[in-house]
Amino acid sequence: MNPPDHTPQATHNSHIQNPLQFTIHLPRHPNPSPYPNPNSDHFFSISVPRGKRRRGRPRNATPSLPPQVLHMPPFSNSNYSPLKNDNSNTDFANPSPTTKVVPDVSDEIIVINKEATNEAMIALSSGFPADSLTDEEIEAGVISVVGGIEQVNYILIRNHIITKWRENVSNWVTKEMFLDVVPQHCRSLLDLTYNYLLSHGYINFGISPAIRERIVSEPSKSNVIVIGAGLAGLAAARQLMVLGYKVTVLEGRKRAGGRVYTKKMEGGNRTVVAAADLGGSVLTGTLGNPLGIVAKQLASPLHKVRDRCPIYRLDGKPVDRGLDARVENDFNQLLDKASKLRQLMGEVSQDVSLGAALETFWQGSGDAVNAEEMGLFNWHLANLEYANAGLLSKLSLAFWDQDDIYDMGGDHCFLPGGNGRLVQALAENVPIVYEKTVHTIRYGSDGVQVVAGSQIFESEMALCTVPLGVLKSGSIKFIPELPQRKLDGIKRLGFGLLNKVAMLFPHVFWGTDLDTFGHLSDDPSRRGEFFLFYSYATVAGGPLLIALVAGEAAHKFESMPPTDAVSRVLQILKGIYEPQGIDVPEPIQTVCTRWGSDPFSLGSYSNVAVGASGDDYDILAECVGDGRLFFAGEATTRRYPATMHGAFLSGLREAAHMAHYSSTRALKKKVERNLMKNAHSCASLLADLFRQPDLEFGSFSVIFCKKNPDPNSTAILKVTFSGPQKKSHECSRTIDQHHSNKLLFQQLQSHFNQLQELHVYTLLSREQALELREVRGGDELRLNYLCEKLGVKLVGRRGLGSSADSVIASIKAERGERKSASTSLTFKSGISKPKAGFFKQKVIRKAKFFSNSSGSTHPNTDVGVKVVGSSIGFTATTATTTTTTNIPTTTNSSVGDKAVGNNIGSIQPSNSTMGSIVGNSNGSTAANVREGSLYGLAPTHSSYVVIDE
Repeated sequence: MNPPDHTPQATHNSHIQNPLQFTIHLPRHPNPSPYPNPNSDHFFSISVPRGKRRRGRPRNATPSLPPQVLHMPPFSNSNYSPLKNDNSNTDFANPSPTTKVVPDVSDEIIVINKEATNEAMIALSSGFPADSLTDEEIEAGVISVVGGIEQVNYILIRNHIITKWRENVSNWVTKEMFLDVVPQHCRSLLDLTYNYLLSHGYINFGISPAIRERIVSEPSKSNVIVIGAGLAGLAAARQLMVLGYKVTVLEGRKRAGGRVYTKKMEGGNRTVVAAADLGGSVLTGTLGNPLGIVAKQLASPLHKVRDRCPIYRLDGKPVDRGLDARVENDFNQLLDKASKLRQLMGEVSQDVSLGAALETFWQGSGDAVNAEEMGLFNWHLANLEYANAGLLSKLSLAFWDQDDIYDMGGDHCFLPGGNGRLVQALAENVPIVYEKTVHTIRYGSDGVQVVAGSQIFESEMALCTVPLGVLKSGSIKFIPELPQRKLDGIKRLGFGLLNKVAMLFPHVFWGTDLDTFGHLSDDPSRRGEFFLFYSYATVAGGPLLIALVAGEAAHKFESMPPTDAVSRVLQILKGIYEPQGIDVPEPIQTVCTRWGSDPFSLGSYSNVAVGASGDDYDILAECVGDGRLFFAGEATTRRYPATMHGAFLSGLREAAHMAHYSSTRALKKKVERNLMKNAHSCASLLADLFRQPDLEFGSFSVIFCKKNPDPNSTAILKVTFSGPQKKSHECSRTIDQHHSNKLLFQQLQSHFNQLQELHVYTLLSREQALELREVRGGDELRLNYLCEKLGVKLVGRRGLGSSADSVIASIKAERGERKSASTSLTFKSGISKPKAGFFKQKVIRKAKFFSNSSGSTHPNTDVGVKVVGSSIGFTATTATTTTTTNIPTTTNSSVGDKAVGNNIGSIQPSNSTMGSIVGNSNGSTAANVREGSLYGLAPTHSSYVVIDE
């Protein structure tokens, strides 16, 4: 997550004291990425030297390259004025000693801690840029405007909160801890900052008692399914549980941890015991590493992997140190040349492998090399394949090391007792259902169904944390299929292999003064076979030695008999130690891994293959199904792929995303419920007001504010369609003659005849209402005048929109005042109140829109009725209707969405769609009449009744 590239750079005012101004000395990155992210605008580039080049072999703590000096840019704001504690009088617009100005405290950079530089470095180790925002922060809306005083203050508060928690990661940091140091005018910013850091898992995560206590016993939020109990799944599950969600974790294995697996090895009647990490084993960098924090919460010190790593020749003798250093330096120079080459090649380098480039440079160097030098070169190639879990011939020249700039930094470490301790602590009290192999995931707008065997698990959301190898295999069926963009990303990324042979011996014969040693091979195709040994004797609890198998050899190892593998390892060890007079005993117990054959992993960890890029990690992280199905795991983080801490952080990331989507949906539902509630309340009020209309003529009634004398003030008009009437045979014949689509018209007429009363409304001015009252000729001509002359449309209650709500409220308030005054006058005069039933008597008026009382029609009258459902935007046509149509209603009845008459009396089939109209019965409220929304369609020669379902 890179900082924004649009942070404004303002001219620095010398009087501004910006706490973010400091200088940091960082090592230069010897192998920069050829295509910097266009959104990156770092004022510095931070990386740990060698990155993946020395992941297998311990790296030197101090780089030999010259340091890069980072100068943090000064921040300025033309509106900024320093906080003054005195009463000096200053006018910044017109300086005058007589004018006193109170500075705007919102434009001040706050001072929280004098150690702002140290706090910035701690935040930097947590993945935050020291002087800007991440894309994630910008998307979360932590500040209103990117760039400015608010951003500086946010960064200061953010860094301080992170630092405060890092001082004691076993505590739960509360917002109240910072009230004394954050000024009052920044309290809202404190709320935003704290909530962001908490919800996204930057503070208060892990397994300490203070954090476990925050997991609620009875979750109040929705159900969530997590598929996979690896580090990503466990991190997400715990975070979601803290946030109040009901979580169920489905795990295919009989254990938690996934590709992090610590096996207890024992022998000699259990007198010799050791914990062997058969999967993820090394914490690659401890500066800001979240797993280092979890280890600290376990009160377990980490063991630094020592730098000394001798390499032994085929004859068992150690390689000369000078030769070793020279070949390593030559190898790094080749990598530097490859970096320059990819810069020159541009995008073409995406289709070239790193292996091809290195082989070309090595062969073209022209230097004569002996067998030992060639063996050392191949050893470094194997070490590089181990770091990437992939063949160099398949690694992208352009992007193989795209994550190096995000390296955690610090020492590489072992956790005493194995990383299974982390897994065990993280899995505690998490509801995990084991041996549930998921084969189908259905997702949609209503939620997620996860099918494991014959069982179906349902939830609002699901998080898929299965390894990339499983996604590549297609063993899980997604319904609907995943977007093509994600499928392509899954296909492009590489997923490599690393295997191990763990051996428990009766005693340590290799010495305890080193943690690693290497071995050369004379066969380039077997260069990765047992090329590196890890000594766990100091951390495993027993004499444990692990041999690594990388590159092409790791794939061949999958089919190698375990006895052959152990024999080969023992042969190498005897070749190294027996010439020194040291006997190599037979191992008590051995274990050979087969991660490529494991159906729950099908490989070890991801890499950037030829044709792929870091963008594919982001694509794999994208959720699908409108925030229903999410993805986490080491292959979903472009910053920390192929690492245990990357998997862990991806789980925290997705827990935050899931909570965000869930909260958004809950808020949307709440708003919709409130809108429905308000609409029903307003409709009931409107019905009450029309029981005593201010104007009433025919089937028309009007209400308005009498206090407002303005003739253009808004009034509300109601038209009532009422009671069924018997139709003569002559009328039926007229219908048949004027409507070619008999079936649809009969359905409409049948519906209307079943209804009792339907109300439609419109807004107009008082003056227009009075004009309408003066129209002679009955309701039919009034309707024609209303729609033809005044150009208004009749709609359902909600079709009036929010503009009618204020009118209704004003009328209600006025009548309330009138009623209070009338009541007061009545009591004072001693006149008793009439019975309530007197005012509840109701007169039902029948609207006769299209005929007179005898049923005959008015000649030469163009009147049309357009009944419109939820469809919007069709073209209005002219209709001539000469029949009696008294429209009754009952609630929740169905009718055509659009019934459009034309000038020859037929109904256009193309504009007729069956829908529903919900009307009012016996003068009840119109709350169930959905708004018609044909605003903007000018009436032609038709009158419009617009009703939405």
